[in-house]
Amino acid sequence: MRFSVTVGAVGGGRDPRGLAELARAVEDSGWDALFLEDYLVYQGDASQPTYDPWICLAAMAAATSRIRIGTTVTPLPRRSPWKVAAEAVALDHLSNGRFVLGVGIGDSGDPFMPARAPRELAEMLDEGLTVIDRLWTGRPVSFAGRHYRLDDVQLTARPVQEPRIPIWIGGNLLVPAVRRRILRWDGSCAYKGTTDAPQQITPDDARQLLAERQATAGTAAGWFDVKVSGGDPAAFAAAGATWWGRWIPPLPPDETAAIVRPGPPTL
Repeated sequence: MRFSVTVGAVGGGRDPRGLAELARAVEDSGWDALFLEDYLVYQGDASQPTYDPWICLAAMAAATSRIRIGTTVTPLPRRSPWKVAAEAVALDHLSNGRFVLGVGIGDSGDPFMPARAPRELAEMLDEGLTVIDRLWTGRPVSFAGRHYRLDDVQLTARPVQEPRIPIWIGGNLLVPAVRRRILRWDGSCAYKGTTDAPQQITPDDARQLLAERQATAGTAAGWFDVKVSGGDPAAFAAAGATWWGRWIPPLPPDETAAIVRPGPPTL
């Protein structure tokens, strides 16, 4: 099992320079990744400055050499999928193959989200992922969907990682469409329940998800990540989860450092 820290690019000490310093501290303290929440206005609250997470990721990549970096998660319907595809490739090269793209339909409290029903946002997410995956091949792409259309276009820069940059799916694990989406791609960084009724993902949840992946993909299953947070890391490791994460809310830099410096849990 590997261990990650997740923060928002919000508040004092979490601008690009501050997050580069935090990423170095995360790496030096023995953690395996630093992931960013992807907001332009953090959780819809403009009381603290929010910094573009993709610029911050570039600073983090340049400041480190070992840890993975990525988003958990990018609200893909808020973005142009071809722009995300190009930015992800650039970050994959800058980090020498350490980038992970986590995606979801987005937060209803995000003031920059398209005014669409959740079903339409889910359609945009699925179409956007198809577009990104095809553009990463470096070959010409034609695509005609309900929300996106490409006519023989090509991004010739390809990711460092093979067969592609890992795509992790966020969202509510209890929603069947989210679960199907997770099984189609490379991993889960999902939560469980709703804001009004949150639930803790359990080792049995991780075990069942991995069994469903094996049943769905069979011998072609390949590597599949399950990222969880909270609970007993050892129990999750025994269930097959590959990542255990620690979320740190917006805090002053010294308080964040005090959480990071002792390093990850010991199994």
